[in-house]
Amino acid sequence: MKQNKDIRQAGFTLVEIMIVVAIIGLLAAIAIPNFVKARATSQANACINNLRQIDAAANQWALETKKVTGSTCSLSSDLNAYIKLNKSGSIPPCPAGGTYTDTITAGTNPVCSYSSLAAQPHRLQ
Repeated sequence: MKQNKDIRQAGFTLVEIMIVVAIIGLLAAIAIPNFVKARATSQANACINNLRQIDAAANQWALETKKVTGSTCSLSSDLNAYIKLNKSGSIPPCPAGGTYTDTITAGTNPVCSYSSLAAQPHRLQ
């Protein structure tokens, strides 16, 4: 015996699939800007924490070498012993791609080059 199957009952219609795709697109349009903002905030926080470490290292260097406030030191050579280095043995970089000034003055806040480029600057307060 031959059985006739109704093809219309077998799957989804084009309209149903288009509605699902539209809903997914709407949810993505809402979520992606929030993810971008969260990423920028976390990069800024990581950079600020790096700046805090550099500032503390410069102050510690000045104390141990009996330098006065305003003395300058080199980030790459003088402060390596006072900062926790990353896996490659260098000072952790700015996660957003900025660079730290190589000459640090004890008693003043270090600077990240990304500060002038960003809507959310990387600065110690």
